[in-house]
Amino acid sequence: MGSDKDKLKEAESLSTMRHSAAHVMAQAVLALFPGAKLGIGPAIEDGFYYDFELPRSLISEDLPLIEEKMRDIIAAGHPFVRQDVSREEAVLLFVGQPYKLELLEDIPGDTVSVYRQGSFVDLCRGPHAASTGDIGAFKLLSIAGAYWRGDEHRQMLQRIYAAAFFSEEELKEHLFRLEEAKKRDHRKLGKELAIFTFEDEVGPGLPLWLPRGGAMIEEIEKLAREMEFQRGYVRVRTPHVAKEDLFKRSGHLPYYAESMFPPMELEGVRYYVKPMNCPMHHKIFSSQPRSYRDLPLRLAEYGDCYRYEKSGELFGLMRVRSMQMNDSHIYCAESQFAGEFTGVIYLYLEYFKIFDIKEFEMRLSTHHPSGLGKKYVDNADLWLKTEDMVRRALDDNNIPYQEMADEAAFYGPKVDVQVKSAIGREFTLATNQVDFAQSERFDLKFINERGQEERPLIIHRAPLSTHERLIGFLLEHYGGAFPAWLAPV
Repeated sequence: MGSDKDKLKEAESLSTMRHSAAHVMAQAVLALFPGAKLGIGPAIEDGFYYDFELPRSLISEDLPLIEEKMRDIIAAGHPFVRQDVSREEAVLLFVGQPYKLELLEDIPGDTVSVYRQGSFVDLCRGPHAASTGDIGAFKLLSIAGAYWRGDEHRQMLQRIYAAAFFSEEELKEHLFRLEEAKKRDHRKLGKELAIFTFEDEVGPGLPLWLPRGGAMIEEIEKLAREMEFQRGYVRVRTPHVAKEDLFKRSGHLPYYAESMFPPMELEGVRYYVKPMNCPMHHKIFSSQPRSYRDLPLRLAEYGDCYRYEKSGELFGLMRVRSMQMNDSHIYCAESQFAGEFTGVIYLYLEYFKIFDIKEFEMRLSTHHPSGLGKKYVDNADLWLKTEDMVRRALDDNNIPYQEMADEAAFYGPKVDVQVKSAIGREFTLATNQVDFAQSERFDLKFINERGQEERPLIIHRAPLSTHERLIGFLLEHYGGAFPAWLAPV
């Protein structure tokens, strides 16, 4: 237990140092570009970034100059000093800094905290290192565009990414991994190995699978069919489009509307391409009377789904707009829930052995009461009940997990599985979700042992994610050297 506390303390200390380094970078950029307007600069995994509006576009040759200025500031050993100031004082401090003034409007209370180092001041709640001299080894890595507050309708800022560690040795090791990552980047390998391609005329985020990619997909689907057949799943198929009314019933409209493609109209009726297979599987369940003898009913499909990801969020095969999802919905009685839910977890573990995935983490995503009726289905009692059922299923089977507040799906809690490839890049690969809302929305029922109507619980699972994300991950994980059964040549 003590070592866990030590690791947590070290992680917090490293995050604090990285955050302080971001402030130093902002001070350096402001010194080199006096007209700079400052956005935000958080610590992130392996380093930090800061967003700027600048009088000109940065080029790679600017990074060594900014680094040099940062080293001067670090060498000066300026203490980080926290000050609590009135809102009026803060407005005066950030005259000419519109992004800071906008952030200031969102901070409640009569006073706000700022941090100073030397002549530089930034709006921040902290904490920070004792002084700039406590900042360890760092390296500015790249320049990217970033919309202010992630809103594509707002100003495009320039973001500088950096790596930072306590020691030079750790930094060198990280930079080596980054070079390896470039060699294994799935976008690079996918092109070199002729697995997939993208074409402007087809559209962004819409991958075209080449013959070798098609061969890999066939093998993965064959594996999934065999694994699912052994566990009592039955296969179904559903159309790519459906009426607007279906997605209103499911709650995708309005809760998921921003991630859906625009509607099309046919004979006066609005249709949407489906973002998920769920509503159609529910319609299959309700297409005939169900008895407790039919449960658990495990419907599976490799369904084609379409989601509107913003252009700035598209990333090779990892974030796309069309995807083929390894999807299933399990309809079960409450007494069957724990066994079915943990059965899905153990299915994940089987797949991880097959694909030689050794580093992974289960994350239980729960709701936050403030989001009820907005971000989440408005039923506080059901949220608490189902979250407790998931916790008990995990705890009773000694399955370790991290709990993530306010990250659930709109219809229920979920367990996402984060995996790391051989080069340390992390992805959400699999999901196991509880959907308590759809039974009621679709009026799903079965006749229980007592001859009474009862609503089934629904488990929504996707252990192999999508073909796109899985193959993108495997390209990087294996570096293109696939196991014989999966190799397309």
